[in-house]
Amino acid sequence: MKKKIGIGIQDFEKIRVKNCFYIDKTSFIKEWWESDDDVTLIARPRRFGKTLNMSMVEAFFSVKYADRGELFEGLSIWEEEEYRRIQGTYPVISLSFANVKEKDYKTARKKIFQFLTNLYAKYSFLIDSGVLYESDIRYFKRVSEDMDDSDATLALYQLSDYLYRYYGKKVIILLDEYDTPIQEAYVDGYWHELVAFTRSLFNSTFKTNPWLERGIMTGITRVSKESIFSDLNNLKVITTTSREYTVSFGFTQDEVFSALEEFGLEMEKEEVQKWYDGFIFGDCKDIYNPWSILNFLDTRQVADYWVNTSSNALVNKLIREGSVGIKEKFEMLLRGESIQCSINEQIVYDQLDYNENAIWSLLVASGYLKVLRYDRKKAGRRQLYELGLTNEEVKDMFEEMVSEWFTRIPREYNSFVNALLSGDVESMNF
Repeated sequence: MKKKIGIGIQDFEKIRVKNCFYIDKTSFIKEWWESDDDVTLIARPRRFGKTLNMSMVEAFFSVKYADRGELFEGLSIWEEEEYRRIQGTYPVISLSFANVKEKDYKTARKKIFQFLTNLYAKYSFLIDSGVLYESDIRYFKRVSEDMDDSDATLALYQLSDYLYRYYGKKVIILLDEYDTPIQEAYVDGYWHELVAFTRSLFNSTFKTNPWLERGIMTGITRVSKESIFSDLNNLKVITTTSREYTVSFGFTQDEVFSALEEFGLEMEKEEVQKWYDGFIFGDCKDIYNPWSILNFLDTRQVADYWVNTSSNALVNKLIREGSVGIKEKFEMLLRGESIQCSINEQIVYDQLDYNENAIWSLLVASGYLKVLRYDRKKAGRRQLYELGLTNEEVKDMFEEMVSEWFTRIPREYNSFVNALLSGDVESMNF
């Protein structure tokens, strides 16, 4: 009997308890744990299972899920005896910046403070645990929406210390969608203010934290080291061209075809491949975004699912306001051709207004373009990449976006253009 599709469920425990359709990605746990990296930053396009995988990691390691091994029964990680022994044995701090999408720095800062305050509320039992000194308790109570920046940037550092004292083990810290506030800050003009704050927060949390066992950060982009990671020399960065974790985020073609067969849709393989195949991670081709596949399994209809999960405002702005060169290359992409350019996988947001390569770099990181070819032997930032549109779904979205540019032009402007082309000077000056 085929399982039900749970659209939008990003909670691993909920998926397993409700017995929803799930493609096993628990091999990520083993690959990550055996990497021995202090802090891992994983950049993948939106809706590629980052949040679900972070929830999975929390459910596996967190003491909150001690004796919950049944959540992993039947999955690959549970076949490993040594991993069964460490399930539910670590203190885990988990938070997400996915909802920090504010229009100004003051409101974004307050939203982050709210998340930190809520996090501390979950651990309020520490106040009466006997492991905190009076000064710790005073700090604990200062963590609020009204705290100052110095207290806020130390919040995760201090909480790590408290949890280490209570459990006697170093903590695992999971930060999902770390770059969402940064993208919003660029669009709305408070990028420099936000970066100054997050740099201090990330440094104390992931670099100078002696109570940190491991950390994972996920996001869409790899924000430049100079921007917010200047002090994090212990950071392992995984981008779309990296060879690690290639099948941990997204569905492989074998997984997709097996799912289609399970749901009696094997005759739709060619159409599904045409529309949703095309993502490439490292050396692994034929990766599909899970959101479109799950929605197709649910509705049994081909449609633009993944590209409609956000406003695409930043992409729209960059192409519409870009140079003639950007528009010419964009036109080539829409014709099904490829382009060659130099990209830098470290996204420098303050260069997006004038650096064409920064724009193509962002489009690659966001999943709109795929890397067709580049020379791994040529290290450095200036090597050429051959890029193309990812798939039919992306192409359809861009065509609709261009069409909207022209439908939004006022009727008076269209009349002016028509008069200009016909040489009707009188109507042009009307």
